[in-house]
Amino acid sequence: MQATAAPRVKVWFDGACPMCIREIALMKRLDRKGAIDFVDVSTDCDPTCPIDQTELLSRFHAEENGRVLSGAAAFAAMWRAIPLLRPIGVLARNRVVLAVLERLYRLFLRVRPYIQKRLR
Repeated sequence: MQATAAPRVKVWFDGACPMCIREIALMKRLDRKGAIDFVDVSTDCDPTCPIDQTELLSRFHAEENGRVLSGAAAFAAMWRAIPLLRPIGVLARNRVVLAVLERLYRLFLRVRPYIQKRLR
């Protein structure tokens, strides 16, 4: 019996955001198996993406197993694709854990502009 490959994850990110660039650079280093397709949407929108560029730039998005995810769920999908972070991503499949992570992500979105200014 042949082993099936792990599902690929596509991550859309803001390549004009200094914080995003740093985070994605770290994720790329951790993604040693190349399980994630990282797509910079800061200049042009990915034609295969079913989401508007403005929306892509306002929240973190990923696609896992054909499902487009946003916010904490998108981060969890990315984490599941990286062996070192997979336990956290799997834990986030729990509705309560994901709800807490989403709440934290929404709080982060409020302070994101201030953090970005400090990093420029």
